[in-house]
Amino acid sequence: MRVLLFSKAATRAVYHKQYEHLAAQPDVEELLVVVPPYWREPHVGKIYLEAVTPQSYHLQVTPLRWNGQYHLYYAPGLPRLIRQFRPDLVHIDEEVYNFATYHATLAAQRAGAHAVAFCWQNIYRRYPPPFRWFEVSLAKRLSGVIAGNHDAMQVLRRKGFTLPVSVIPQFGVDTELFTPGGMPAPPPFRIGYLGRLVPAKGIDVLLESLKSLPNECEAWIAGEGDETPWRERAEQLGVAQRVRWLGAIPSTHVAEFLRQLHVLVLPSRTTPRWKEQFGRVLVEAMACGVPVIGSDSGEIPRVIGDAGLVFAEGSAEQLANCIRLLVDQSETHHNLAQAARRRAMEHFSMKQVAVQYVTFWQQVIERQRTR
Repeated sequence: MRVLLFSKAATRAVYHKQYEHLAAQPDVEELLVVVPPYWREPHVGKIYLEAVTPQSYHLQVTPLRWNGQYHLYYAPGLPRLIRQFRPDLVHIDEEVYNFATYHATLAAQRAGAHAVAFCWQNIYRRYPPPFRWFEVSLAKRLSGVIAGNHDAMQVLRRKGFTLPVSVIPQFGVDTELFTPGGMPAPPPFRIGYLGRLVPAKGIDVLLESLKSLPNECEAWIAGEGDETPWRERAEQLGVAQRVRWLGAIPSTHVAEFLRQLHVLVLPSRTTPRWKEQFGRVLVEAMACGVPVIGSDSGEIPRVIGDAGLVFAEGSAEQLANCIRLLVDQSETHHNLAQAARRRAMEHFSMKQVAVQYVTFWQQVIERQRTR
């Protein structure tokens, strides 16, 4: 099958290895990845397309109109590219209520191609026109949807999407880059966090848990955002001397950071407008053979499975108990480290995710043929 994949996330070079895996699947005759020259991320700025050298797929750069307007942007040149490439299926990495998905789906239909969208939205919301109109129309026009988490699938069903839906991560983890270190990390016992420094990520819960843990435990906190309120909270709790603030870590250094940890914690807290959609840092840590602990917000428990520990969101006491278990029981720590790597390889590697994508695409096309 010939597949055209449109994604603003493809500006990041780290994801292009998955496109190589997609193109390598026996049932993919040809893959064209369409990407903008940059994406204007609100409060961040322009995220330019990083240098990539495709080996087994084609890459086409096309500008966006209303770049940075998440709900309204679209690619004016996409219909022409679809007509020229003549795909069997167009995959759109965008939510079903956004104009980019509606615009690309119409272009795919006019070219006689199937259209599949990808969605993360795991909280039910009623959108105003025209976004609600896009949802209603795409529930009939799309051939299938890939949901990044199970709650997103339930939201789609509640909104009347009766078409095929499969739960698959947007991107897998590069298990050749994210690998275990050669030796166990030396002391002190390092509890890591990597992510946005915002209240919904539960950094305060991690800091509070540190208060009741042995002095040998340190928190290494990395990510983008204002550290000031969290530094102040650490001072109030009396744990400031046991916290290292590392700032934003380049994507090329993430694996190195993770391998220095004894455990990775994702203490996310659900809000009325957000809950954890996946927790990519979990699978990256798992691939590095680092035990993981996560709250029960959103998709976290399903990502961790039986390869880590889960605590009730907001409970610093439960989080401290989970960490203490790994500090006190080296065998449990070792077993979870092995289970984490195994789960990452079996469920979240780029190769496995590519296989799941292609299997779903085939099912969608075959379903339409037999209707």
